[in-house]
Amino acid sequence: MLKIQTFGNKTHITDLLIVHGLFGSGRNWRAIARNISSDRQVHVVDMRNHGESFWNADNSYESMAEDLKKIITSLKSPVDVLGHSMGGKASMVLAINNPDLVNRLLIVDIAPTKYQHDQSINISIMKNLPIDDLTRRSDADLILKKTLSDDALRAFFLQSLIISPNGNSWQLNLDALDKNMDKIIGFPDVSGQFNGMTFFLKGELSNYISDKDLPNINLLFPRNKIITIKNAGHWVHAEATRDFLLSVKECLSGS
Repeated sequence: MLKIQTFGNKTHITDLLIVHGLFGSGRNWRAIARNISSDRQVHVVDMRNHGESFWNADNSYESMAEDLKKIITSLKSPVDVLGHSMGGKASMVLAINNPDLVNRLLIVDIAPTKYQHDQSINISIMKNLPIDDLTRRSDADLILKKTLSDDALRAFFLQSLIISPNGNSWQLNLDALDKNMDKIIGFPDVSGQFNGMTFFLKGELSNYISDKDLPNINLLFPRNKIITIKNAGHWVHAEATRDFLLSVKECLSGS
């Protein structure tokens, strides 16, 4: 089963499950989880081939949705689900295939569509990093800076680099993610729809959700609401944390 971390105490309010995106981990969402856990229990997972969860050659959305199904089944009651990017797509497939397990669905800056932005170049950059020679993560940053100028993206990737006397390693199954990239940037054929309330939280500065995505969103999620977070790009929760949290809490409370 996926690695899971739980915040807060069990209350009468529905639990929230948070699902991270590609190259991320539950660690990226701990601050958000702690904030929301003041009145409900919040669970964050490491997806397969990420963080402390198991590695597997299959990184399809169908398999990821099954992983999430097992987590929710173990919690013994339906949950609200919040998924970002890749985690958002997995959460959509979960909700469509298992509507009885999901109460409210919150999708962060991703649509049920195929994208063109292949992430294989970033996998190549990480694979080419000579991690065996490193003693500090800051040294890795200096090397990455030669091929990756985005400071925030480098810091994000390096959160998954473990520097240890026992050997350095990535907490990412880069080979599996690379081989599954077409599936990851795509969206599977699904039958049915999720009739629960679904919120799409998009960054104002992001192009991940556009007007051309609306017909498919409306088809698969007929009870949907699209919320724009101002001054935020794809990393909505990191770039506009306060407004993001306010919107999430409004969605969860039924406002």
